[in-house]
Amino acid sequence: MVPTVDLNKSPDHTEHMRTDAIRTSIDLPRDLHRRLHEAAARKGCSARKLILAGIEQAVSEPEPMRPVRRLSLDVPLVPPAGRTINLTNEEIYDLIEFP
Repeated sequence: MVPTVDLNKSPDHTEHMRTDAIRTSIDLPRDLHRRLHEAAARKGCSARKLILAGIEQAVSEPEPMRPVRRLSLDVPLVPPAGRTINLTNEEIYDLIEFP
């Protein structure tokens, strides 16, 4: 059996890459790339380690709580029984006695 060789990868790469890892690539703005490497140097670790820590943090954050759904008051919750009364706000205020 003849071993297959991926011409796009160096032999060194295939020897050191973990078998349970997936290689991916992203395009970073130059300034972000520079700041990433500066932060890694300050922390004494590799840029790869910082990227993995950031991804771990992003995927381990709890799901954001969905806001409680409010009832819509546009449509009556209980359908009216009988005739409807059309009053303006002014007419309603005239009918209500305020202290």
